[in-house]
Amino acid sequence: MNRQHYALALWTRSQRGAGLRLGWPLALLTLLGALQSATGAYGQAEYFSEEDYYQVEKIDMHMHVHTENLDFVALAKRDRFRFVNMAVWSGKAADNQEKHRTMFLQYQAEPNRTAPICSFPLENWDEPDWVEQTIEYLDNAFAQGAVGVKVWKNIGMELRDQQGRLVMIDDPKFDPVFEHLIAQDKVLLGHLGEPKNCWLPLEEMTTNNDRSYFQEHPKYHMYLHPEMPSYEEQIAARDRMLAKHPQLTFVGAHLASLEWSVDRIAAFLDRFPKATVGVAARMGQLQYQTQRDRERVIDFLTQYQDRIMYGSDTGVGPDTQVARRYEQLHYKWLRDWKFFTTDEMVSVPELDDPVQGVKLPKTIVEKIYRLNPRRVFADSWRQ
Repeated sequence: MNRQHYALALWTRSQRGAGLRLGWPLALLTLLGALQSATGAYGQAEYFSEEDYYQVEKIDMHMHVHTENLDFVALAKRDRFRFVNMAVWSGKAADNQEKHRTMFLQYQAEPNRTAPICSFPLENWDEPDWVEQTIEYLDNAFAQGAVGVKVWKNIGMELRDQQGRLVMIDDPKFDPVFEHLIAQDKVLLGHLGEPKNCWLPLEEMTTNNDRSYFQEHPKYHMYLHPEMPSYEEQIAARDRMLAKHPQLTFVGAHLASLEWSVDRIAAFLDRFPKATVGVAARMGQLQYQTQRDRERVIDFLTQYQDRIMYGSDTGVGPDTQVARRYEQLHYKWLRDWKFFTTDEMVSVPELDDPVQGVKLPKTIVEKIYRLNPRRVFADSWRQ
């Protein structure tokens, strides 16, 4: 029995029962209520279709648009996308300063389309006033419109103090900075650690994108560096940091580096009520789990629908061919939308075999794509 037939059956029963005893108005209200229950609020279908993609306002909460060219953000309006645009402090200081400059330039050009997320210098880590310098740096970024701060995997994998010790994210030196974020009501985003595949040989990795990334970046392939902290040690350092700062609003980038298990993500979210996670660059791992236990993934997305945000982790640099990058991302956006909104088979580059979509109700899709990032980054997108 489809939803319309079900609603009609309810109405028919109401005529025989309450409707006949209490009158036709009540029977009519019963019919209207049943129809609304069957089709969703405001007479709309309970589920989005592929065609609805172009009608729904969406936020990609993990972007790196670092160019003076304004065309990418303009093109994305066709897809009804806004962005959380973040600058990661990695590599040379001059490059990081340029990333921040262009990030704020994009924000100044389209303050209602991009929300800036800054980072902070690490070259001066051993200076005695590093904390004061960093807080001053961040306050200047907040004054320019930054709504949050991102820390990256170089903390825990690259940064060392002058004694040669690896600096982890739970180092006490970070504590005053994170408490300052709480006082300023700013968000901390963390790409800390790497996917669990990082600690496996290439042939045992579960997704094609991880295999290709770590083949191209062997310095981050921890399987080749057994002297470095283990996967669990990276996760434990992150969790110790969060336990020290329970009021910190935290976004675990890349499914909080727990992408291999929805059960582990759920336990993380249960432990840290002010944390959320983004799916950017980990859709393949989520889909890998969907191939093996689709209902388990659907249950996770349903239960934690208020704690998950969509993102792509796409970069647009000064030398990027903008139209080409937009075209590439457009098809990824469409592919991800199809996975979340339909139960059709979807071919994805991260996996060799297609994956069946999870077909989430419209209310959950709206949270993942728009309402959750609007709540987490509440200082953004005033319109």
